[in-house]
Amino acid sequence: MLFGRKSKEKEKKQTPPAGEGKAPSAVAPKPPQPKAPGESQKVVSTIKEEGDRILERKVAESVATQLEEAGLVKKASGPATSGEEAGQTVETTAAAKEGYTTEEDMLQLLSEQIGMPYVRVDDYEVDQELVSNVPGSVARMYRVFPLEKNSDGSVLMAMVDPLNVHTLDDLSLLLNCSVSGAIANESDIMDLIDEFYGGTDESVDEMLESLAEDEFSLSIDEANFDDLERIANEAPIIKLVNLILLQAIKDRASDLHVEPFQNSFRIRYRVDGTLHETVPPPKHLQLAIISRLKVMANMNIAERRLPQDGRIKLSMSDREIDLRVSSLPTVNGESIVMRILDKNMMMIGLEQIGMMPQDLEVFEKIIRKPHGIILVTGPTGCGKTTTLYASLQKIYSPMLKMITTENPVEYQLEGVIQVNIRERVGLTFAACLRSILRQDPDIIMVGEIRDLETASIAIEAALTGHLVLSTLHTNDAPGAITRLIDMNVEPFLITSTIEGVIAQRLVRTICTGCRETYDPPEELLIDLGITSDMTKGVTFYQGKGCVDCNYTGYRGRIGIFETLTISEGIRELILDRSPTSVIRRQARKEGMRTMREDGWEKIVRGITTLEEILRETQ
Repeated sequence: MLFGRKSKEKEKKQTPPAGEGKAPSAVAPKPPQPKAPGESQKVVSTIKEEGDRILERKVAESVATQLEEAGLVKKASGPATSGEEAGQTVETTAAAKEGYTTEEDMLQLLSEQIGMPYVRVDDYEVDQELVSNVPGSVARMYRVFPLEKNSDGSVLMAMVDPLNVHTLDDLSLLLNCSVSGAIANESDIMDLIDEFYGGTDESVDEMLESLAEDEFSLSIDEANFDDLERIANEAPIIKLVNLILLQAIKDRASDLHVEPFQNSFRIRYRVDGTLHETVPPPKHLQLAIISRLKVMANMNIAERRLPQDGRIKLSMSDREIDLRVSSLPTVNGESIVMRILDKNMMMIGLEQIGMMPQDLEVFEKIIRKPHGIILVTGPTGCGKTTTLYASLQKIYSPMLKMITTENPVEYQLEGVIQVNIRERVGLTFAACLRSILRQDPDIIMVGEIRDLETASIAIEAALTGHLVLSTLHTNDAPGAITRLIDMNVEPFLITSTIEGVIAQRLVRTICTGCRETYDPPEELLIDLGITSDMTKGVTFYQGKGCVDCNYTGYRGRIGIFETLTISEGIRELILDRSPTSVIRRQARKEGMRTMREDGWEKIVRGITTLEEILRETQ
C-alpha cells in the first residue's frame, strides 16, 4: 500500500550577479545518469582510499569552488561556521566551514563526481510494504531509506554516506535483491526513518527467536574457505551481527566480547567498566558470527591458528564509531574482542573528565609549561589516554607542532601528527621518539614509557626544550618517581625534567533517573576512613535501578585524581632516592589531595557512592 507524503515547500534563495538588481531564475541541473555498476564502484573505491579526513576537505573545497565559478553561490560575508552540526553531511559541513551555503547544489555536484544520482525524498511516495522489508535497526545503522522498487525487482535506496562501498553490498544480501543508491539530504532521510520506523527496532532477542522459529541452519565444512565466506554473507547472519553491534553502541559499551566455550557461545558487553552478559546465540551460529565479524574487519577468515587484528568503521547519525577488533585462537574456537571507540565520547575537555576546580587549576598550570615531562599514571582502562587527549586539546595552537606516538592511535586529533607503533617492523616507542626529535616538534605525546631507553629519550627531549606527555603504570602519583628510579633513570635527570604527575581511576556515577537517599553501613564508612564528624550534614545517595541504567544504579563514569607537583622539597627527596611513602608524606604536607579524598568530595556532591570509591582506592 502506498502512503502519500506532502512535499515540503522550501524557500530557494537566489543570489543576484554583481551589477544587477534582479536575480535570474536558476535552472536546476539535469540529474546525472548513473554510471555502470563496475565503473561506479571503481570511482567510489578510489575516493575512499584517499582517506576520510582528506576527503572531507578536498570534496568540499572542490564543490564549493565549482559552485562559485558557476555563479550558483557566493562566498558568505559573515564568519564561517565552526564545528560540525548534526543533520549535515560531511561534505556540506566542511563547505560551510569555508563560508559556503546551498547544500542542495553541492550534493548535486557531488553526485556528478561519484556517478550516483541526487534525489529529493519528498518526490517519492513511500511504499509501506517496501519499508517493512528493511529493518529499522538496519536503516538507522546505515542511514538509508528505501524509496521505490523498480520493475526489475531492484530497490532504490536514499543514502547519507554514498562513499561507504560496503553499504549497498550488505543491503543487497539482506534484501535478497539488487540495491542501487541515491544521494539525499541527511535530515530528510533521518526524518523519514523516525516517521516510519519510530521505536520499533528489532532487538537481538527477537532476532534470535525468529532464527529459532525459521529453523535457520547452516551446513558448514570448516576446512572449506568458500563455505566460511558463504555463511559470513548469509542475510540472517549479517542482520544478527549488525543488531549485536548496534545494541552494544546503544548501551554505551566500551568493549564487546564474543567468547566460545565447549557447550555454549557467550556475548558480553563492558559498560562503565563492568561486563554484562546478553542473550547467548545458539552454539551452531558461533562460526558464522565470528566469520562475519572477521569479514567486516578485513581479517583472514581462513586463518584460525594465529591471533589477528582488524578494524571496523561505522557511521551512526552524526557519530563516527571505530571498532578495534582482536581475535585469539582458543581450544573451543576463536575469541573475538572489540574495543568500541566513539569519537564524540572521547573528544571531551579537562572540565568534563571529573577534575575538581583546585586540581584543574594546578594541572592547567603544569601543561602550559614550555618544557618538561608530565606523567599520567594508573592501571589499564583508567582513562589515561582520554586525559592526555584532553590536555592536547586544551593547549593546542596553530603556532605549535604536536606529534604523538601511540600503540595504537585510538582517535585522530585535528592538527596533530600521530604515529602508530609497529614493533614487528622495529617501530618501537624509542625508535619513533628518535625520529620525532628530528621533526622539530614543540609538544610530544608518548603513549607509554615502558623501559629505560624510552625514558632516556623522553628526558633528552625535555632537556632540549620540548614538552613531553606520557603514561606509566603505577598505583599512585608518588609511585611514578620510584618507578623511574627502578628503571635506572638517574635521580638528577628526574628532578630536572619531571614537572608533574597525575594519578587517576574511573568510578561509576549514580544514575540520575533513579537516584535516592540512603544510610550507608557503618563498616563501609570505617573502611573508607570516614569519621562521624565528616558525615555531619552529608546526604548519601545510591541508584535504585531503572531501565536507563539497566537496573545497575549507575550510568556513566567519572575520574578521581591526585596531582603531584615537583617542588624543591620533593626534588631533594628524589635526589636522596627516598621511598614512595616518604615522597607521599611530603606531598601531603604541601597540599596534595589523594584520590580517596577526591572521591569523598564526589560522594558529598552526590556524584558517586562509597562502594565505588572504596573499590577503586583500596
